[in-house]
Amino acid sequence: MTLSKTLISIMFLTLLAACGGPGESADVPEAQPAEASSADIGDYVVHFSAQTTDQLPREVARAYQIQRSPERAMLNVSIIRKADNMSVTADVAVKTRNLTQQLKNVEMRQIDEQDAIYYIGETKVANRETLIFEITVKAEGAAQPSDVIRFQRQFYTD
Repeated sequence: MTLSKTLISIMFLTLLAACGGPGESADVPEAQPAEASSADIGDYVVHFSAQTTDQLPREVARAYQIQRSPERAMLNVSIIRKADNMSVTADVAVKTRNLTQQLKNVEMRQIDEQDAIYYIGETKVANRETLIFEITVKAEGAAQPSDVIRFQRQFYTD
């Protein structure tokens, strides 16, 4: 083997070692289970989801005046009464922050659609930003608000 091939091979192996290639002590990340998308709060179940608005069909975004963009996150919350499996109105409060504790404004608005009632709110989001949502619900007829429902989602805008 020539000197240049040997030198290139050594440089490649050094680079590979510096990059933390697989070894006995290598940490292999475990697959994470899907996060919950609902919470039981006594007589009600709260369903929630968060996604970028570019995932919405154009006609849905237009009908509900939602700006479609990979840089906008949308939170969707609905409250179902267990006794009759019906949507109910509620006071829905949301506190949203990212991992650096920056607060994100998410104003929720009620959407009534035939027998369904749900609440949506939007905020700007950066690529790979993780948002932590804290939702408090006081369903119609409930004596007091629920405990805080907390979940997080990471968003990709590329």
